[in-house]
Amino acid sequence: MCDVRKLAVRLVLSGMAVGLLAGAIAPANAQTVTQTQSKKRKQESHAHHETNATRLARVARTTEETYSHRWEIFGGGGYLRFRSGEYLRRNNEISWATAANYYFTPKFAVVGNAQGSFGNAHAITNNEFGVYNPQINEYMFMGGVSYRFVAKEKFAVSAQAVAGTSWGIFSGGSKGIPATDLGLWDSGLRPAFSLAVNADYNLYPNLALRFTPTWIGTNFVGPTGSTIQNNLGFNLGILYRFGRQ
Repeated sequence: MCDVRKLAVRLVLSGMAVGLLAGAIAPANAQTVTQTQSKKRKQESHAHHETNATRLARVARTTEETYSHRWEIFGGGGYLRFRSGEYLRRNNEISWATAANYYFTPKFAVVGNAQGSFGNAHAITNNEFGVYNPQINEYMFMGGVSYRFVAKEKFAVSAQAVAGTSWGIFSGGSKGIPATDLGLWDSGLRPAFSLAVNADYNLYPNLALRFTPTWIGTNFVGPTGSTIQNNLGFNLGILYRFGRQ
């Protein structure tokens, strides 16, 4: 009987010891797991920060490479809404356009451009010659300055102001009738000036798509003398960059 009691006491004490030991080990294991998880999260966070830093560095390198080119050459076509005579309705014209920019800094450049526009004028209604939609052409050759005020990895925005000369050919499609008899401007060379905004979408550092809304002021001569003609349009094309500043 005494042996049974001693055995029971020993079993109870052994169970209590095992319980206490398990209770001591469990918090230690939990603490170890928590520390491991915390360390893993810190490593993941550190890796994430390194990824962002790498991306920002890549963007900075690409941006610098894109806008450190010395030259930009543009070529494309577009549309011009042109008034072909002092008392005539505006007509639609299609255009070709080209431009060259030389950059002194990543923002400031000198620019030279050329444009040709072609369409059919709305001549005087019921005129005695029976010519109502003669073909007309205008060519502009201008130079000026450009300033880039937005320069991002994928897009850029710049503004330009240019001035020069315009060559109007208003008698070429009038079947030998003087253009002024049809209400058109007098053919010849006259001053011209233009304001435009260039929006570039970069495909590569040296290649972009360019969209250019444009205002062109011409100074052709009509029945009452020379006036300022306000013409709106746009050009769209490919921009190629090369050379280094």
